[in-house]
Amino acid sequence: MVAGETSGDLLASRLLAGLRPELPDALMHGIGGPKMQEYGFVSDWPMEKLSVRGLFEVLLHYREISTIRKKLLAQLLREKPNVFIGVDAPDFNLDLEVQLKRAGIPTMHYISPSIWAWRGGRIKKIAEAVSQMLVIFPFEAEIYRKVGIPATYVGHPLAEVIPMQVDMRAARDELGIEHDATVVAVMPGSRLSEIKHNTEAFIGAAKILCERDPHLQILVPMVGQRQRAEYIRLVVAARLEGVPVLLMEGKSHLAIAASNAVLVASGTATLEVALFKKPMVIAYKMNEASWQVLKRMGYQPWVGLPNILAQEFLVPEFLQSAATPKALADAIWQQLHDDQLQENLKQRFTDMHQSLLRDTAHLSAQAVLDLIGSQAKK
Repeated sequence: MVAGETSGDLLASRLLAGLRPELPDALMHGIGGPKMQEYGFVSDWPMEKLSVRGLFEVLLHYREISTIRKKLLAQLLREKPNVFIGVDAPDFNLDLEVQLKRAGIPTMHYISPSIWAWRGGRIKKIAEAVSQMLVIFPFEAEIYRKVGIPATYVGHPLAEVIPMQVDMRAARDELGIEHDATVVAVMPGSRLSEIKHNTEAFIGAAKILCERDPHLQILVPMVGQRQRAEYIRLVVAARLEGVPVLLMEGKSHLAIAASNAVLVASGTATLEVALFKKPMVIAYKMNEASWQVLKRMGYQPWVGLPNILAQEFLVPEFLQSAATPKALADAIWQQLHDDQLQENLKQRFTDMHQSLLRDTAHLSAQAVLDLIGSQAKK
């Protein structure tokens, strides 16, 4: 298995939760994070080596990433595993899967690349690369079946992990926050590259919000020590260290549960916020050269997963130069003070949660077992 970032680690861990009891003695290895390792997964390289986003950022790390892929490919061709599962990270995994499939090794890709949003031509490469697709959104399975690629809808693992009813009071008790406080979670991203580009605008927005309401509380969860250190460096460099925030080690779900609204970088975290039924503002900044290329490649007007699933701008999005501290602060301020908006979002996000809720661990594990079994009969 190969997962390339924090969200992939979480998603893969749900598959392993269903698979490990069925295959208690199997060697499960490749590249993964701490949640996968809880199920006896052995990571041959640190997952952070693959956690790079943006066309030009990837180019800077291309040699190292390419070397890892070559070494892993050689290892797997010698080993001939019963199945290879690429978890998201399509730019890394699809090339690997093409070569493994040609060598007769069954390949599964868990989480469809966003071919319905951009780069739809990749479906041809996916057909070459995968024996079976596991998809996490209801509309995706039919896209693959139409072109003859076996696909199984397994629901979204986060819909199982996050409760349908969120206990805000319990979350605040755990964090020592008053029940009647106004709380904003600020989430600039899990990748170092995201933190680099988003932190100044996100914390600049927090500064404006705290000036408007001195009693406002800001929570900033960081997924690890390296991200925390980079965040602190950037805040000091931007002279924003005076903004009163609670900087948290991990515990992003606790921060979201305790909040009244969330300022969040585009990515899987936006869906997490939606499943917690919280008002949000989505923002994203990246290397300018990458942005100039990517902004011309999209098929849809939305980038945030809640908006893509809703097929409308359910929550505001601010990208690149539009993501100024003032614009973000103004949008969050509205989310905090519009009661009708909050109620509408809560209902829409509840409906979204129900549509994504399946027994993901069992369905995904059974798909893996079926693929292994079908290959054994050949």
